Amino acid sequence: MVDLETIRVMAERVATSEGLHLVDVELKGGNSNALLRVYIDKAAGVSHADCALVSEQLSAMLDVEDLFPGRYVLEVSSPGLDRKLSRREDFQRFTGSLVKIQTFEPIRNNRHWQGRLVAGAAEANIVTLDLNAVKQNSKTRKTGVNTVEIALGNIEKAQLVPEI
Repeated sequence: MVDLETIRVMAERVATSEGLHLVDVELKGGNSNALLRVYIDKAAGVSHADCALVSEQLSAMLDVEDLFPGRYVLEVSSPGLDRKLSRREDFQRFTGSLVKIQTFEPIRNNRHWQGRLVAGAAEANIVTLDLNAVKQNSKTRKTGVNTVEIALGNIEKAQLVPEI
């Protein structure tokens, strides 16, 4: 069994040493064909060179620690324009951005929300969305509200909606 938390700590150390921010670490597949994805970011945007540098350093560390029982593939990349949001810091950083959120439990009989993160979002573990920022689907319009508050613990999936 691969210890993802140990890998996350290693990836964080490598990213920080290069002036980058670790966004997420994912492990897919089984022991014989594992795919380790590491997402990094920085204010000016991630370059190919940034990804290659983190990949080389992390790969060397993983090989020394021998954390994978079989073969694995390491991918290091930017989280992209439609990046996943999962931590409170993510919601705070992207205040003012357009997001879509799926909840575990319905709020006003709806589990799918899209709106703009309101300033102060993620305060007290609550995310507030301005629903007037986008045209809402009929189910959301029927709720009759302009904003919705969602507890961080009720967020199943959240991601940025690119505005180009």
